[in-house]
Amino acid sequence: MAYFSYESIYTKRILTSLEDFKLATFEKKCDYISTHTSYITSRSEVDKKAYLYHSGKYFIEVHYSLTNKRVIVIKAFNDPGNLLPYVETVLFDDLIA
Repeated sequence: MAYFSYESIYTKRILTSLEDFKLATFEKKCDYISTHTSYITSRSEVDKKAYLYHSGKYFIEVHYSLTNKRVIVIKAFNDPGNLLPYVETVLFDDLIA
């Protein structure tokens, strides 16, 4: 007989909703980004780089510290206003429904 905990069921679930993604652990977010999203573009700032991904339902921005050589922020959103830093480099018409 198999026993399933809430944790084992939750960790196998694909993070299809924005809310699920926001509640996931840092490791789960990283796994999801690498296997279930499409890379769109990146932008550079003084000491960090931001990478933009699309899940099909929401956007994910990953901030990487060039100084510390690690991810410092993973931010998921649906608000088109958060895409403004990327407007000059990418056409989003096909991604925003």
